[in-house]
Amino acid sequence: MNKSRVLIIYTGGTIGMWPSASGYVPQGGFNELLEQRLNKVSISALQPFDIIELDKLIDSSNIVPADWATLAELITLHYDKYDGFVILHGTDTMAYTASALSFMLCGLSKPVILTGSQIPLAQPRTDATNNLLNAIEFAREPNNQEVCICFDGQLLRGNRAKKVHTSSLRAFASPNYSPLGQSGIQIKLFDNSTKSIEQAKNTQNNTSQFKTPNCGTEHIAQLHLYPGINDAQLTSILDNPDIKGVIMLSYGAGNPPDNNQCLMSLLETANNRGVVIVNLTLCHSGQVIQGSYATGARLNQLGVIPGADMTVEAAYTKLLFLLATETDIEHIKELMSSPLCGEMTL
Repeated sequence: MNKSRVLIIYTGGTIGMWPSASGYVPQGGFNELLEQRLNKVSISALQPFDIIELDKLIDSSNIVPADWATLAELITLHYDKYDGFVILHGTDTMAYTASALSFMLCGLSKPVILTGSQIPLAQPRTDATNNLLNAIEFAREPNNQEVCICFDGQLLRGNRAKKVHTSSLRAFASPNYSPLGQSGIQIKLFDNSTKSIEQAKNTQNNTSQFKTPNCGTEHIAQLHLYPGINDAQLTSILDNPDIKGVIMLSYGAGNPPDNNQCLMSLLETANNRGVVIVNLTLCHSGQVIQGSYATGARLNQLGVIPGADMTVEAAYTKLLFLLATETDIEHIKELMSSPLCGEMTL
């Protein structure tokens, strides 16, 4: 039986970094590094695969939305030639990239797996080898038809994952959605990774439904509420005429300080101006339910959209994507309240 063909896209990140006088930096020639560091048995297990590198490698802390469009366009360009895709990426913003790609490539019929490492491939005790081997194996699973993160033996839905630890080899978690699979003696996909019959009907084998818009970052802001937040800080975000969308992080199940009249007034004015405001929780896990408490219920009256259990990464990239592809604000609000590709639970 012929093995599925995989395209590996190397973007930079810790996995391919080398030490320099100023710290670890991305370095080209990942294919040569792979041959140096992996034995023949491992290389044989990876085959057949091809590797392409971005012209300019990225430390993921420097990634911008235009880079997400570049990756989506690369996958679109090579979509018919490969059965699965692996993106090697820095861990710091991997969840943002996975979320963005899930919306740009919504409806894809092949696996797109992001992975990286906490320790460079060139260093002893690296976790890069297992992460890469596992990612390629998951990229060969035909039933795995979505954008995922594979890290430390876990396969996570990309738009549900987030980086949760700075130094642990289990750097990623999916607080509100169980893993899609795991690697042990065998590679295993769980039931929640298999598309329903209805979802499968909407899956297309071509790239016509993919969208790679030019997303602008200047139109969306994040507002983290905290005790004592002052009027000037609120005004700088909510009264900014250039802002088209706001991701607001509030307490508990979506509760703002409703006795802060400046905040309430600015939210109402911004909503009336057409700003799309999405309310997420500051908690690590759980769901926003505006109306559980009177403070949260006030937001419903002001037109604030409850973000359910979306991660910040998913909500930000979803809103960025919708503002770049849709023009009707009310329709954008409806779409922000509905799951497009498994990013939220209603």
